[in-house]
Amino acid sequence: MRALVQRVKWAKVVVEGKTVGEIGPGLLTLLGVGHGDTEAEAEKMIAKIAKLRIFEDAEGRMNRSLLDLGDGGGHLLVSQFTLYGDTTKGNRPSFAAAGKPDAAKALYERAVVISRGLGLRTETGTFQAHMEVSLLNDGPVTLWLDSRDRAIPFGPGKE
Repeated sequence: MRALVQRVKWAKVVVEGKTVGEIGPGLLTLLGVGHGDTEAEAEKMIAKIAKLRIFEDAEGRMNRSLLDLGDGGGHLLVSQFTLYGDTTKGNRPSFAAAGKPDAAKALYERAVVISRGLGLRTETGTFQAHMEVSLLNDGPVTLWLDSRDRAIPFGPGKE
């Protein structure tokens, strides 16, 4: 599972001219599901994102997480299979490593449930739709997470 996480002042998703998800300050997560990804990886990924200490505290240091913001922060979670685009063999990306649509949709929907279960005000895009995503990046602060990168500790106590 891969995630591109951006700290934003606001973000929204529009599908066919209609806003389907919108947040004020918080995190925009573009989430890609790969072949073989599991529900356990989704749980760890969303928990990691929720605990990222990338919001400023009273002293101006990045010491607070989305969980710390409570109702003051939102989480816009958007599916994006193109995070699995591979361009090593030319200029046309291969998406062979992306999860099959049915399995990917199930894990994406599970990630949304997990995010909401953590108490995060979670908005979404629309799976497999052509989406227009707008945002105002704050910082900018943008992080790349990959659940298969063993250098990133995904687990209890790894904060």
